[in-house]
Parts: sequence; C-alpha cells; structure tokens
Amino acid sequence: MSAEPRINDRIRVPEVRLVGPSGEQVGIVPLAKALELAQEYDLDLVEVAANARPPVCKLMDYGKFKYESAMKAREARKNQAHTVIKEMKLRPKIDPHDYDTKKGHVVRFLKQGDKVKITIMFRGREQSRPELGYRLLQRLAEDVADLGFVESNPKQDGRNMIMVLGPHKKKTEAMAEARQAQEARKADAKANPGKSQNAAETDDAEAEAPAEAPAEA
Repeated sequence: MSAEPRINDRIRVPEVRLVGPSGEQVGIVPLAKALELAQEYDLDLVEVAANARPPVCKLMDYGKFKYESAMKAREARKNQAHTVIKEMKLRPKIDPHDYDTKKGHVVRFLKQGDKVKITIMFRGREQSRPELGYRLLQRLAEDVADLGFVESNPKQDGRNMIMVLGPHKKKTEAMAEARQAQEARKADAKANPGKSQNAAETDDAEAEAPAEAPAEA
C-alpha cells in the first residue's frame, strides 16, 4: 500500500472533518463542499487522518508540503550523528613521548564525541606482566577523565588487554561546537586577511580529512 495520503478526487467518503489552510477548524462538511472550497482557495484537499471518523482533511498546497517535508528529512539525515569507535594501540612499556602523542589522539577523539577502544599489546615475556597494561590503562583513563569515562573496564583478550572509553559529550553536541568554531575561524580570517589568508580553506580540509588508521607504539 502507498504511504502517500489521498488527495482531492482520490478521497472516497461522504463527508470529512475539514481543517482550513491556516489550521482553523471548519467542521464536518460533505466531501463535495470540501472539494469546492479547495478549488476556491486554489489548494488541494489532503486526507491527514484517514482512520478518524469521519476522516480529517486539510486544505493545503500539497506540492509545497511534499517539498518542505523532503527538505526537513534531508537536513535531519545530514545532521544525524553516527556512533564511531576509534582505536588506539599501545605497548605496555611505552616511552613518555609516545604516550603523550597517543593520549593527544585519544583527547581529540573524545572531544569529537567518539568512543575510543584502547588496546595494550603484549609480546613475548610481557604476557606474564598484565599488571603493566592494567596500570597504563588506568593512567590513561585518569588523564582524560574530564573528557571521557571508562565504558568497558580493562579485560584480557588473548595477547591484548582492551578498554573502551566513552565521551562525556554527545556526538551531536561535538559536531555543533565544531561547526561553530569553524565558522568563527572563517569570520576571523575574513576580518583579518593579513593574519591568516588560508584559515577557512585549512578548516575545510581538516573537516573532510579521513580518520587516521589505528596507531601502535
């Protein structure tokens, strides 16, 4: 069955509860009278509640209504946030510089509203020291506690130990803030062209850049 509502001559009932073009309640009128009013207003008679008794019909520009509905649906899909899980791989004996670099990536992912899967990879005799990985994961969780929380506690998975961090900030909020920051930087670049002529272009390139592949230490 079609999801499209019945309009004009496709409506087959003796009478309808009519709603005017501005939402005003006209009342129950014969179908012929409703169609006559639609012609007078140069509008369509659209059945908006087929299961009501009698069915509810409204006078409207159906073509315009369909177009606006399609645009709203398109915008909703555009702004829809998809759950993304990033991954960061570390070694239990990671050096301070590499740790700071990896932590920086985790911070960026959480700020974007993404979850982060942290994997500690054990090799050789390291497998007999799982506490090294556990302490490293605890340290990382504490270092980013203002941006994320431990969604899945550390657990052993073969030669690896895994923990999942979830962001405090929702993806939709992160996307909105990123757009606002980007627009602010573009406005500043236009107001101060000598300061940064390519600021707007750089922001666009960063926004469209693909997510980097998981890195390991």
